[in-house]
Amino acid sequence: MGKYTDEEIRNMKKITCKIAADYLGIAPMAVSIGMQQEKLPIGFAVHHQDHYTDRWSYHIIAERLIAYNHGTISEVQVQGIENNLSRIIDEFSEMRKDLVFLLRGKQE
Repeated sequence: MGKYTDEEIRNMKKITCKIAADYLGIAPMAVSIGMQQEKLPIGFAVHHQDHYTDRWSYHIIAERLIAYNHGTISEVQVQGIENNLSRIIDEFSEMRKDLVFLLRGKQE
């Protein structure tokens, strides 16, 4: 059994890869790589890459983590959620580009 109960996971404001790993009984690196490769359906990993940074951020969803731990997560449901999240991320990326463009214009 992991370090955390289902209820403790539900009450956390932010679930890190370390917390998820402790809960699942696996290594934190396994969580991050599993999420990056879309093989661990407990949330989503976002790759931030530009001229100055190359990093990943992780958003772990409590109920998906708990469902995965208990073997009750539906792959079809996960795919639908992933598709919606991908669309939202793409839209935010476009908005970020527009904002950067506008801010650069004001500085000149």
